[in-house]
Amino acid sequence: MSEIIPSPNIWETPDVYEVENRGVDRAHVIEDAMRAVLDWSGRDVLDVGCGTGYHLPYFAADARSVVGVEPHPPLAAIAAQRISRMPSVSVREEGAAAIGVPDESFDVAHARWAYFFGPGCEPGLVELERVMRPGGAAFVIDNDATRSTFGQWFRRALPSYDPRAVERFWQRQGWERERLDIRWDFDSREDFEAVVAIEFAPEHADLILAEHPDATGVDYAVNLWHRRY
Repeated sequence: MSEIIPSPNIWETPDVYEVENRGVDRAHVIEDAMRAVLDWSGRDVLDVGCGTGYHLPYFAADARSVVGVEPHPPLAAIAAQRISRMPSVSVREEGAAAIGVPDESFDVAHARWAYFFGPGCEPGLVELERVMRPGGAAFVIDNDATRSTFGQWFRRALPSYDPRAVERFWQRQGWERERLDIRWDFDSREDFEAVVAIEFAPEHADLILAEHPDATGVDYAVNLWHRRY
């Protein structure tokens, strides 16, 4: 994107966000759905907004090469350290609208929680057009705020968010959607409370924890947007 939009959850508390990453979709429903569209085995993969690089090793297990792009220097540094012993993986400290690679460099692109609100990410989508190879596929994962327990929390915390408008945006851009049901599960109540606290303002976090006094996880719905090139 032309401007870097801060992500307070991961920017301010990357250690807690690491806990959240471990607790999201442990069954790999998202990755299985991606593979059904285009398997990245033996292909070149781009991870847009890779953060601390949590997903880079997962892709690297099967891909020919993986490049993570992250504009926030502290996160890019953590990602680079994470993959320092993986010769097929690299991290670029760049924004999504200007990736310093040649045209048609990638077969698969992945952007998870990077394009939440649709409008505003157009420069990044234009750059995807440039760097994707013919026959490749790009994937965007975001919240489906129309359903699930987590979706209810999301709508309550962001009443101005219009999921239908976001849906129309992606459809206008020529993307297709799969609605997926996943889980948000953590090893302890302490982890659950810590993650809720970085995802929601205190008044909303307190209400969530009061409504779910014994929970360590909940049902979660996501949209998997995808486009072939």
